[in-house]
Amino acid sequence: MKVSAIKDGTVIDHIPAKNLFKAISILGLDKIDTQITFGTNLESKRLGSKAIIKLSDVFFRDEDINKIALVAPLANLNIIRNYEVIEKRSVVVPDQIIGFVKCYNPQCITNHEEITSRFQVISKSEVTLRCCYCEKLVFQEDIDIR
Repeated sequence: MKVSAIKDGTVIDHIPAKNLFKAISILGLDKIDTQITFGTNLESKRLGSKAIIKLSDVFFRDEDINKIALVAPLANLNIIRNYEVIEKRSVVVPDQIIGFVKCYNPQCITNHEEITSRFQVISKSEVTLRCCYCEKLVFQEDIDIR
């Protein structure tokens, strides 16, 4: 099956196949009304199995796209203008995660009061977060995206 090229937009490549829908949720792509094409379980030499997202007329700020580094630390971005790749970028795990990850400690204050969650990134290679309120460690496989 052939997927058509996009004139202007963003292609996010090298997303682990199992994390495609987490990446879609993190970026809020379920709430936009522009053309989105995605594929999953595609063959990849780097990942074994990968996913890809193509977004027509959508461009991200660095801080927004770097959020997906929590679930896709090897992801690459291709910025497309007039059918040409004009820029390639890699995602970067941010130093702090604010507001979109849920602390899985049931006793954490963020699970009982209207407080924005806040995590310090302890490890960027094997993504590990520490809740700034209860100090519970959250490992990559346990990250719960709101």
